[in-house]
Amino acid sequence: MQRTRYPPSNLLHVVHHVDYMAPPPERGTFKFDKYQLVMVALRESGAAMTEHAPDPCPREWLEAVHDPSYVEEVFTQTVPHEKERRIGFPVTPHIASRVRHTNGGTWLAAQLATKHGYAANSAAGSHHALHDTGAGYCVFNDLAVAANRLIAEGDATRILIVDLDVHQGDGTASLTAGCEDIFTLSLHADKNFPVRKARSTLDVALPDGVDDDGYMDTLSRHLPLIIDDFDPSLILYQAGVDPHADDRLGRLNLTDEGLTIRDRFTVREARKRGIPIASALGGGYGNDQRIVADRHARSMLAMADENARWPHTQNNALPKAVGR
Repeated sequence: MQRTRYPPSNLLHVVHHVDYMAPPPERGTFKFDKYQLVMVALRESGAAMTEHAPDPCPREWLEAVHDPSYVEEVFTQTVPHEKERRIGFPVTPHIASRVRHTNGGTWLAAQLATKHGYAANSAAGSHHALHDTGAGYCVFNDLAVAANRLIAEGDATRILIVDLDVHQGDGTASLTAGCEDIFTLSLHADKNFPVRKARSTLDVALPDGVDDDGYMDTLSRHLPLIIDDFDPSLILYQAGVDPHADDRLGRLNLTDEGLTIRDRFTVREARKRGIPIASALGGGYGNDQRIVADRHARSMLAMADENARWPHTQNNALPKAVGR
């Protein structure tokens, strides 16, 4: 990653916790290295940055979205083997702590966004987790959990979840189906995981090989209209970098520049309307975790820089502490 020096005014508020890292799983291929490497890249960028540590997500927040029996399995590390196979790794005590913190992290990023215009969670975006099981490297669905809690507590009236990961946000779509105050947009590769798609409020399935221009043409035709019609009070953005041409699990053909254009556009469309936006890390896969981590870091820095271009009326109240 070529380090870009950012002036102090372009402040990134990023949520991170030491438990976002986890030991290599005994089974499965998922690697947790990138979560620490993302923070290394951010800290070395020269950008003015404030790090915020989340509290673990309260159990009742998770049970409002997920099956309480499944939540119990995760908390007690008794997840059946068939569910662990769907997740992609065993649910250990460290993983149980990790996913509570990543879910608390997306909620905290949303709280920070209402104060600063934009904030990022350096993990999460676990959009495949379903009601009674995890799937696709996702244990609990932080996007659905955060959206449900923000609306329940009156922190938002309508939430738009913009999912630009290369994979469809099937879990998020399933868990928020029928919620009139939550709109889910998923722009994804048609022939990629999951094989069986759920129904988002709007799904836009892309053919293999779509490049920067084709992607932005599609996104620019849909996102502004959705924002204007739905009029959300907050946007949660699943900012996966796996649409990149070199991603190991992607089927699209975006460049580094294309991802930056995508992220700036998404933040711009929110912020020019005065809407706060919080991002979750999402997918990104490759043999060299440093390269993937650099993509995520560039994504967050570009979004923070774009946010700095738009005035924001700050809420002087500090984010509320996560309840127990």
